[in-house]
Amino acid sequence: MTAETLLPAGAPVSSDTPAPADTAAPEAFDRLRRHLSPKLALTGSFAGRGAVEATAEGCRVTLSDGRSALDFGSYAVTLLGHRHPAVAAAVRHQLETMPTSTRSLANPVTARAAACLAGYLGDALPKVYFGLNGADVVEVAVKLARLATGRSRVVAVDGGFHGKSAGALALTHNPLYRVGLKGCTVDVVHVDPTDPEAVLREVRAAEVAAVVLEPVQGENGAVPLPVETLRRWCADAARAGAFVIADEIQCGLRRCGERSVALAAGLPVDAVLLGKPLGGGVVPLSALVCSEQLYAPLAADPFLHSATFGGHPLSCAALPAALEAIEELAPHGHRLSLLLDAALARLRADHPEVVRAVRGAGLLRGIELAHPQAAGTVLAELAGAGLLVSPCLSRPTTLRLLPPLVCTGAELAEAVRILDAAFAVAGRAGAPNRQLAPTA
Repeated sequence: MTAETLLPAGAPVSSDTPAPADTAAPEAFDRLRRHLSPKLALTGSFAGRGAVEATAEGCRVTLSDGRSALDFGSYAVTLLGHRHPAVAAAVRHQLETMPTSTRSLANPVTARAAACLAGYLGDALPKVYFGLNGADVVEVAVKLARLATGRSRVVAVDGGFHGKSAGALALTHNPLYRVGLKGCTVDVVHVDPTDPEAVLREVRAAEVAAVVLEPVQGENGAVPLPVETLRRWCADAARAGAFVIADEIQCGLRRCGERSVALAAGLPVDAVLLGKPLGGGVVPLSALVCSEQLYAPLAADPFLHSATFGGHPLSCAALPAALEAIEELAPHGHRLSLLLDAALARLRADHPEVVRAVRGAGLLRGIELAHPQAAGTVLAELAGAGLLVSPCLSRPTTLRLLPPLVCTGAELAEAVRILDAAFAVAGRAGAPNRQLAPTA
């Protein structure tokens, strides 16, 4: 399969469209530099070639200079694309009735969302806590595990990413995110994801409260963890009285094909963490979905962990519409993943000097490039041609592709064509020059 076989004849190339005068970008970049960060202004200017995002719908983002770009990035938030009509309508209705909560009276929108989400995962995990970001529910899951067990240690996995707030940051493996910090608030040990004995050794060495893992590591380059290793870890943790928490904030909700990767594999986890597309790509929403045993401290005292905007009605209104839309599109998503499999295999075969490996599952893919220079060249070419992807800060030679469920075959073909051209440019650039050591 080639880009030409997927792309209809005469399909437009977004980057060739003449751009009108852009008046919004200079002011936006000036404000970013002055009030947020000069580096944010720099990276945003690079990605948009001097323009800023203006509007979006489906797979496409329109920039302030009139160009459009395919969004295969957005760090997995836009699984349903931008402004999915059913989700937007649900949020708009809630906005016009009661967008926020008194926090004293019970809110039926939040209650309905919790029941809907528990049912969506088969009611095996009946308890729900809502946050806004992934790190919110990582924090509460670990807090509940420590309170329920009376233990402090948590086992996390090499290559894992769980957020950047203080507790979640302790679980995140890459030390890059902890530069300048003397320590984090959770007693954490990281283990090798290929070692079936790792959890057994840790529960024998110390009193472990929880094991936290991503079935598919997103920030580490879309790396699926070995299912049989995870199954052994779950068994060893359970025998030691430790909880197992599956962080599916990036890989769940059909991104990798299943509602829950862990539950579909038959892993007896005590919690699944969801986020990113849970608000339908319209509003921020995350959730801890867990067992009665893990939730017990919060059931006994619902104010043990609370947040002003936790279970926010405007966000929770999006959830039923988002889950319904995800299920309607799931068969199409499976077909897209098969097309993507074939296309990425062909690109790897056509550009062996640039593409070293392709990883992932479903609509979460990592493309490992030969060296950082190749990654930089490809990223620059994609930005110029109108394809947005998500780099991996933990693995700088890997680019993530995160196509939405609403992506059409023609849009996927356009992305493949852009990737093909970018890899060709990187191939012509060749390997980085290595300075030879001086000889005597």
